[in-house]
Amino acid sequence: MKKIITINRKFGAAGGKIGKKVAERLGFAYVDHELVENAAIKANLTLKESSGLDEKVPHEFGFAQSLFGVYRTTLEDRFMEAQKKVIEQFGNHGRCVIVGRNADAILKEFDDTLHVFVYGAESWRLEYVKTLYPNLSYNELKNLLHDVDKGRRKYCSYYTQREFGLAENYDLCLCSSSLGIEKCVDIICDIAQS
Repeated sequence: MKKIITINRKFGAAGGKIGKKVAERLGFAYVDHELVENAAIKANLTLKESSGLDEKVPHEFGFAQSLFGVYRTTLEDRFMEAQKKVIEQFGNHGRCVIVGRNADAILKEFDDTLHVFVYGAESWRLEYVKTLYPNLSYNELKNLLHDVDKGRRKYCSYYTQREFGLAENYDLCLCSSSLGIEKCVDIICDIAQS
């Protein structure tokens, strides 16, 4: 049986909901937003400070830093290092489902892991995101979808030097818009238990 399941996801593909249902069914800990709280404590940041840093790259990184090798630790880097330690702690305990935050890359050397990527058709994801943000217009939802996905791509490549959503980085890729949420849960649990 797999002891650690990581779920990376496109925004609106219901990766968090799928992860929560998998954790409930397997009796595993579900790790998502509390990871941010634990990392904030480790990085000596307030929750308000850390909420703006979650899955973000440093704003200050740019041409001059890369050209001249000038580099200092940013709040984003400090927070990411704290998140990495929290993810490793959960990984060491096992029996957990960790959503996002490059957990698949951080725990790639851990035994008994299942790394999952969840994606879906844009139209389906927009409908799902509408249930989360009912007051946003269609254009606002579409912009949000693209902005969050773009941010996750940047975050993944910046901290892992891997391409976000590239199938070869995962053990399993699931299209939630084709399979449905429950079928995705079934597949992940079946594989985790085999």
